[in-house]
Amino acid sequence: MRVSYSSGYYAPIPETHIFPMRKFEGLRDYLLSQKIVTEESIIEPSLCPFEDLELVHTPRYSRGVWTGSLSQKEIRRLGLPWSRGLGIRSRLAVQGTINAAKMALEDGISGNLAGGTHHAMPSHGEGFCVYNDVSIAALKIRQLGLANKILIIDCDVHQGNGTAAILGDHPDVYTFSMHGERNYPFIKPPSTLDIPLADGTKDQSYLRELELALSKITSEFTPELVFYLAGIDPLETDHFGRLALTLNGLKSREEMVIRWAGEQNIPLVLLLSGGYAPTVKDTVLAHSIVFERATVLAARFY
Repeated sequence: MRVSYSSGYYAPIPETHIFPMRKFEGLRDYLLSQKIVTEESIIEPSLCPFEDLELVHTPRYSRGVWTGSLSQKEIRRLGLPWSRGLGIRSRLAVQGTINAAKMALEDGISGNLAGGTHHAMPSHGEGFCVYNDVSIAALKIRQLGLANKILIIDCDVHQGNGTAAILGDHPDVYTFSMHGERNYPFIKPPSTLDIPLADGTKDQSYLRELELALSKITSEFTPELVFYLAGIDPLETDHFGRLALTLNGLKSREEMVIRWAGEQNIPLVLLLSGGYAPTVKDTVLAHSIVFERATVLAARFY
């Protein structure tokens, strides 16, 4: 399985910051050590061109991230300190998702060892999300004529408000978000399908809701490409999550989504999205599950 990754995915932030910036290189190293990916299957992205960023974002904002001309209010809303490294990281990660989409269309399944930054809005970033990579990639793939009907499965514990707001008027893009009902963001633009979950939702209830949602999507929409935001923040140990998924429950979730796409022969793109486990090591191990299950299950379908 080919995946996108660059050492430039790391941007300098204070070591005490809650965002686990070291998880990207940690995940790359772990997947290599476990032979889940190889050096040859890691494809390094270039900087995403501004013209592609501006499929979604305003020129002022997209270029302001690069030049450092964002206001202090905008930087506070973003939640990450600005640096040129952040601008580099953000453009690389978007191109990584675009590349992963192209690779999935060629291979059946692929991933980006970043991405899923679903809170970013056209004119600002928020919730540690700079650019909305999945929205940009969806529109770029449509622009290139590589796929028309696109499904976004968002299982991050926080509703994909930016994605819903950006893609809500696109009839050939189906947005599905399953998230904590009382969690951030507090204003939730409607996705095509939203499944809000109560605080403390455990494995069995979570997986049943996901199964029902996938069944509903099957009856309503036939995608040509699926982006899967495999956020690990529904875990019971997550700093922000408020749900109660176990690692076994997370593994079952990943298997369910991969099987669902595979059984219908729909190309699948795996994205990290959020996760705030007690340590970076814990975060890396949880993020690795979707890639490990993909390598095991994909051979049956792709």
